[in-house]
Amino acid sequence: MSGETLPASAPSREVERHIFDAELLDDGLAPEPQPNRWRRFINWWQRSPRVPAALKSRQSAKHAAMDAVAFVLRSPWRFLTAVGRGAAAAVRGWRRWVRVHDYRDAAEQSEKLADKFTEIRALTLFRWKVTGVVALAAAAAVTMAYVVYGGRALWIAAGIGSATLALFGRRKDGAPGRKPVLAGPRTLTWTMDPQVLVDAFRDAKLIGKDESLRLVERAAHDGAGWAVTVDLPATRKAADVIKHREALASALAVDELQLILERVRGRGGHAGRVFLWVADEDSYSGPPLRFPLLDVEFWDAWRPIPFGRDARNRRVDLPVVWTSLVVGAIPRQGKTCATRLPAAGLILDPYTQLYVFDGKGGKDWQAAEAVAHRYVCGDEQEHTEAVRDYLVELVAEVQARFSRMSTLDDEICPESKITPEISRDRDLGMPITAVIIDEVQVYLENPTRLEIEGKKTTLGAYIADLLTYLARKGPAVGIVVILATQRPDSNTIPSRLRAVLGSRFALRVMDWRDSNIVLGEQMNTRGFDASTLLPSHKGVGILRPDGDTDAGADTLAVTVRTFYMHNAEWRAICEQGRSLREAAGTLTGHAAGDDSSRAIDQAAVVKALGTGTEDSAAVELPEPLASVVEYLGDDLDQREFVPTAELVDALGVEPTMFGRQMGDLGCQPRRGRTTTEEGAVRQVRGYYTADLRAAVDECRQQVVDDSEDDE
Repeated sequence: MSGETLPASAPSREVERHIFDAELLDDGLAPEPQPNRWRRFINWWQRSPRVPAALKSRQSAKHAAMDAVAFVLRSPWRFLTAVGRGAAAAVRGWRRWVRVHDYRDAAEQSEKLADKFTEIRALTLFRWKVTGVVALAAAAAVTMAYVVYGGRALWIAAGIGSATLALFGRRKDGAPGRKPVLAGPRTLTWTMDPQVLVDAFRDAKLIGKDESLRLVERAAHDGAGWAVTVDLPATRKAADVIKHREALASALAVDELQLILERVRGRGGHAGRVFLWVADEDSYSGPPLRFPLLDVEFWDAWRPIPFGRDARNRRVDLPVVWTSLVVGAIPRQGKTCATRLPAAGLILDPYTQLYVFDGKGGKDWQAAEAVAHRYVCGDEQEHTEAVRDYLVELVAEVQARFSRMSTLDDEICPESKITPEISRDRDLGMPITAVIIDEVQVYLENPTRLEIEGKKTTLGAYIADLLTYLARKGPAVGIVVILATQRPDSNTIPSRLRAVLGSRFALRVMDWRDSNIVLGEQMNTRGFDASTLLPSHKGVGILRPDGDTDAGADTLAVTVRTFYMHNAEWRAICEQGRSLREAAGTLTGHAAGDDSSRAIDQAAVVKALGTGTEDSAAVELPEPLASVVEYLGDDLDQREFVPTAELVDALGVEPTMFGRQMGDLGCQPRRGRTTTEEGAVRQVRGYYTADLRAAVDECRQQVVDDSEDDE
C-alpha cells in the first residue's frame, strides 16, 4: 500500500423504479469453493505418514538428492575401508581361535593353567591342522573353478570374499572402531559428517549417550563460516547449550570465539532449537573496520548508530534514544574509541546537545569541545565540582521538561514522551541531550564530604545519585547517559546506577565478576564473559543492547568488533558537527563561548533525587562476602537459601577456606532444603540469604561508624 487515500464513491441517489413481484434477494455469502482433485492430492501428500519426508518439499528433495550423490561418491572408499576393517577383524578373530584364547583364559581364571598346558598345546596343533586343511581345500576349489569356468570364477570368488569382509567390518552403533592413543590435532570435521556433531554434543554432556539430534537445516556455508540448525532431544534446552558454549567449542575443536550459538525463537523456533555458526577462521582479526559515518554529512540521532560487526560480518547498530549506555574495560582495549562511536552519531545531528566530561584529562575528547554545550576535562577537585554543578543543572532541566510537556496537547505529545518533532522544535527547547562521561570512576570515587539539605554524603555519591536520576527518568524527555570506565567494579559504579543503564558493552576485563558488573548479574553463567576475550582483539567486546539489533531482536547479547576512527577522523566529525550547528543556529553553551550556569532550585533537585542522597558512599565488602553478593545479585533478596556447593563451584574457591572465611564474617552454614533439576527436594548445607544480608548490613554499619569516629 502506498498510503494514499482513495476517494469513496458516493451512494447512488437514484431510486429503483421497478420492483418485480415475488423477487427473492439472496444476500448470503457465496459458498466456499471446494478443492479440486489436484489440491486434495497435494494435501494428502503433505500429511500422509506413508510418503517419505524427503519427497514432501522441493528443499527436502534437494537435500535428499545431495545426500544420495554424496553417498554414491563416497561408497567406493567406504567399501574399501570396510573390507580392510573386516580383514583385520577376521585375522584377529582367527588368531584368537587358533591360539585357544578362550580355553587359556578360562584356565588362568581357575588357576589351572599349568595342569591344562598339555591339552592347550594339543588343541592348538589341532586347530592349526584344521586351518591348513581348510586353506588347501579352498585353494583347490578355486583352482578347479578357474580351470572349468575361467577367470570369471576368480572375480566371483573375490567379490563374495570382499562382500563378506565388508559386511563383517561394517561400523556399528557404539563401535566406531579403534582409536589411536596419540593422534594428530583435532580439526573441524563435523560439517563433513553430521555424526561428528552428535558426538560433540555428547562429549560436551549436552545430550545423553542414547540421545541424538534432529537436523532442521543441513550444514551449509554461510558467509565466512558454516551454519546448521538442530533440534535437541525432548526436555533439553537451548539455554543450556549456550551456557556451555566453551565445552561445545572444545568438542568441535574450535576456539569459543569462532562458535556462535543462538536459540531460534519466534515463529519456527522453540526452546530446544539451536542455531550454530562456526567461523572458518578468527573473525575478529584483520585490519580495523572503517566507521560508516565518516562518509555522511548528517545523521539523525533517532536512528540507531553503526557500532560494529559481529562474527558473521553483520553490521550491529546501537540505538541511543530512549536508553543509556555503559562501556567497561581494562586500559588499552578500545574503551574510548567505542564510546566515541555513539557520540559521533549525536554530534552529526545539529539538533542535539552534548555534555562532555573527560575524567582522563587528555586530548581524546578535546575535539568535542567545539560542539559541546557543557565541557569539563580533568580530574582535579574543581573539575569534579563542575561536573556536579552541570549535572544538577541537567536534573533541573529534566524537571522543567516534564512540566512543559504536561502543557502540550495530545497531538504534539501523545504519550508524555519526547518525539522527533518535539526534539527539533526550538520553541519547545527540548533537544536530545547526551551526557558523555569518560573515566567516570574519577568523579564517582571523590571522597569529599558534603551536606546536601541536611543530609550527609560524599561528592562522588552525590554525582552517582544525579546520574541515577538522569538514567532513570531522563530518557522520557530526551536525556541519554553514556558512561565509560576502566574500573568496572562494584565500588566504582553503584548497583543503583548500574540497574538503570539499559545498554551495556564490555570489552576485555580481568575476571567474570567485572564482566557481570558491566553486562548484568550472572551473565557469565549464560555464556557471556568478557574476561575470556583475547588481549589481541582490540575493540572487541560483548554488547548487551537495550533494543533491537540487526544481529537478532531476541539475542540476549552479541560479541561485536567495533568500528574504528583515529583522532584526525574524530576531529573531522566534530568540525562537521559544529558546521551543522552553525548553519542550523543550534550552537549553544561552551561551544558558543557561554559557560554561564542557570539559577537552580537546590531544594527541588534534592527532593527529586529522593532519599538517595543519604550516606550512600560505596562500601567495600570483605572477601569472600563481596564475591557472594556479586554472584547472587538480585537473588540475594529473592532466594531464601543458597547451597554451599553452588557458591564454591561458582566462585572457584576451596571449600574449607571458604567456610572458615564466611564464619569469620558471621555467616555460619546451616542445613536447608533445595530442589534439584529433576524436581527432587534434598537437604544440603548452605547459607540463608537473611544471614548474608545481615552480614552486609553489619559491614556497612561498621564503615559508617568508622567515618563518624574519623570526623
